[in-house]
Amino acid sequence: MPDLLPTTRTVVIEDRDEAVLLFGTRDQYLRALRDAFGVKATYRNPELRIEGSSEGAEQFERALQQVRQVVRKRGRLEERDVTGVIEVIKGATARGASPLAATEVGRNLRTRTDGQGRYVQALQSNDAVICVGPAGSGKTYLAVAWAVSLLNTKKVKKIVLVRPAVEAGERLGFLPGDLVAKISPYLRPLYDALADMMEPDTVKKYMESEVIEILPLAYMRGRTLSHACIILDEGQNATCEQMKMFLTRMGTNSRVIVTGDMTQIDLPRTVRSGLADAVQRLKDVEGLAVVHLEQADIVRNPLVTRIVKAYEDDASKARKPGT
Repeated sequence: MPDLLPTTRTVVIEDRDEAVLLFGTRDQYLRALRDAFGVKATYRNPELRIEGSSEGAEQFERALQQVRQVVRKRGRLEERDVTGVIEVIKGATARGASPLAATEVGRNLRTRTDGQGRYVQALQSNDAVICVGPAGSGKTYLAVAWAVSLLNTKKVKKIVLVRPAVEAGERLGFLPGDLVAKISPYLRPLYDALADMMEPDTVKKYMESEVIEILPLAYMRGRTLSHACIILDEGQNATCEQMKMFLTRMGTNSRVIVTGDMTQIDLPRTVRSGLADAVQRLKDVEGLAVVHLEQADIVRNPLVTRIVKAYEDDASKARKPGT
């Protein structure tokens, strides 16, 4: 039950320039946070005084600390950063009461764990996001949901879904049939996610008009995509060269999302995963966020969590010398 008892909190913000960035032009960001959590907030340098219910004040302070981290990392704050933080905190408090997107088939897509909430916040606040997590943690599903949301709200004009076809060695010319028939087995999870969010006729229409493209990674070379949301799934099976190639396909007003699971690398043992390389190499790049989901974020059958843990425990033992 929410704690509605009145309380007063104080947050110290000594740097006046930081306060200006945090609060926004004419205090627009401060007002948004204040209104979202139902509190009063007044700043008298160096103290921000927060008055309201215990729950509202706690949520406000948590939101303020998160946007403060954005300011310190990027040196600026945007409206989408603030709204993203508000949605994530409210969603985490109510365990999904705030939907990510309304889908055409009539369902609201919701974050169901704190990790998923952080993931959605990263999507809302960055042009590029790398999400690493175990099977069943929602990394691909939420990426596709976010892309559909951007398309439905006309923030992008196109969705491009990409996967390495590593099982075919990316040599699709050796497979029978046309391109769609060749790549469909490797891209089925992306089709399944789309089917949950759009009517079949809409998916078909968008694919025929290339508003939605589903492609093997090898077919991305040489392209520059503007006004698009571009998702690379199974990123752990891209080489370092392929990952660089993919990330540099990003054009004007585009968003890029890479998802993958480090425990499911199918590349030859001598080939470094482009996902592992990108996580390390790009972790401090402005405008790009790296999100790690954990076992606690798995939302499939509870048995999946136990299976994943068993495999991870064995992998951990194998890495220890003498075992």
